[in-house]
This record gives sequence, structure tokens and C-alpha cells, in this order.
Amino acid sequence: MKVGILGAGGIAVKMAETISYLKDVENYAIASRSLEKAKQFAASNHIAKAYGSYEELLEDEKVDLVYIALPHSHHYEWTIKALNAGRNVLCEKAFAVNTSQAEEMIRVAKEKNLLLAEAIWTRYMPARKLIDEIISSGEIGELKTVSANLGYRISGNDRLTNPALAGGCLLDLTVYPLNFASMVWGDDIKRFVSSCVYTDTGVDGQDTVMVEYNDGRMASLFTTMYELTDRKGMIYGTKGWIEVRNINNPEGIKVCSFDEKGKASIRIVEVPSQYTGYEYEVLACKKAIEEGHIECKEMPHSETIEIMRQMDEIRRQLGIVYPIEGKLKQL
Repeated sequence: MKVGILGAGGIAVKMAETISYLKDVENYAIASRSLEKAKQFAASNHIAKAYGSYEELLEDEKVDLVYIALPHSHHYEWTIKALNAGRNVLCEKAFAVNTSQAEEMIRVAKEKNLLLAEAIWTRYMPARKLIDEIISSGEIGELKTVSANLGYRISGNDRLTNPALAGGCLLDLTVYPLNFASMVWGDDIKRFVSSCVYTDTGVDGQDTVMVEYNDGRMASLFTTMYELTDRKGMIYGTKGWIEVRNINNPEGIKVCSFDEKGKASIRIVEVPSQYTGYEYEVLACKKAIEEGHIECKEMPHSETIEIMRQMDEIRRQLGIVYPIEGKLKQL
């Protein structure tokens, strides 16, 4: 499978590195708005073709899968253009700026009978299956509460704070705790209660999201672009708890269960080694394409739409509108 990458930023470098480890997957093409930058990227990452425009890469009939490594504000436009050019697409998270965009992207994929997948890597990782198995075993009893946090020192990155690029915590960071909670609880949500601290540019620099589910369960989620947090995910049940170290790329899982006398028993579940963690989403796309599917079972279109709806509701509560949608909230 020949992969073409749109965008030559840091995440594109990580994807190129990932592909270099994979059998039967080729770093075939890179496109940047600057041909010089594309050539430098290609030379550094052993990529066969370098294009000075995104359109040129999309016209290359040899490209089997396009990886969209552009800012959120550009996902909709270039995913649609890639699909219309006859290319399968793996689009970085957050999939789009809003639900309307996501629905249109998926509509075109169905119309063209092409694969379209969201690159939310935690959905594809083996750790997800491990957590599911622990929960289904009943080891920690009936589930009641989830908490998850994710924070990095990234507030100096223009892409994160620029409203024109759909910056802010929500689409870059909060999307991960939301997916974590969704993978544990599902999506039978009663309501959200959301709050944020705004940056000087008017986007969200820190988010707190409380989720109440119709069956009485809850999730407490926190993200920040100002400091490094422990990135821990906790799943609490009536007989114990599960600790996931780093919800953004699970490094280890600890399980604590209590017997009838309250005595604790702790065990460690090892997470399989990996190249970068991106390989699982790439291989899932390869398998789906080979089998003639237009979505990956690990992150089906219905789940992509659901998470986008959740983020739309959170943004509604926060009062944030991106310039691409209309006038940004004046603070």
C-alpha cells in the first residue's frame, strides 16, 4: 500500500517513521505548499515523491491512501478533495471542525465507495481490547465512575491557540478523554457540564467536562495546554478499579480488586510493545481497503459522528465558534 502524506509538520514526520517499519506499506509521497520543504522532508524520511502542492499528490494514481496531517481547519476541504480524486483517506483527529463537516465527509466517502477513517490512534491500539477484557470479566464489579486527564506544555504552539486553525484544547486534547470515556461507557449520555479557561486569542486553554449518563454513571474529564499532567485514566467499579497510565498512548495497566473483607489484590497488565503507536491505524486501513470496506471497525463512522456531536455540545456550552464557522466569540 502506497501512502501519500498531506502536510509536512511534526505529526507527518511521526507517520513517515511509522510507515518505515511496516511490511507492505510504503512511504510513497509527501506534499507541502513549499516544494523545497517537501523535497527536504522526502530526503529526510526516504520518501519517493515530493510535491509542492496538495493537488499534485492527489492526482497521483499510485497513491492508495492519503494521510491528512493538516490543521483541523483544513481537514474537511482536503478530505473531500482527496475522496473526489479517488483516494482512500486516513484523516487526523479531530476528524473535522464540527458535525456538519464530518457528516459531509462521510457522505462523500460512501458516494465514492472509498475508505475514510479517523486517525484517533487510541481506538486502534491493543490496550483497548485489554481494558475491555478486564471490564467484561467482572473483576472490578459494576462500573460507576471514570476520570481522565491529559495535559501538555503546548500553549506556545500557534496551531493550538490560533482560532483560524480551530485551535484550543477541545479538538487537540479533550477529544482523547472523550474517546476514553466512550470506549468504557458507550454514548448513552444524559448531559454535559462543561467549563474552560480561555486563552488571549479566545480559544479554550483548559477544559473540564463532567458527563452524566442515563444509567447514573459519570465521567470527570480534564485537559490543559499549559502543563504536563499524569495523563492518567481511572475506571472505578464496585469491587475495584483500573488505572491506565497515559490515556493518550497507554504505557501500562494496573488492576486493583477487593475481596469480601476489603483486602486489596493488585496486578499489572503489560501493554504490547510498539513502533510508534500509529502502526495500528495504518494497518487497520490497509486491511479495510483490501477487504473493500469504507470504514474501519475500530473507529466506525458512527463513532466519529458521535464524538463530533459531543464536542459540538461542549463548544456550545463554552461559547466558542471558530472563524471558519462564523464570528469568533468576543471575550
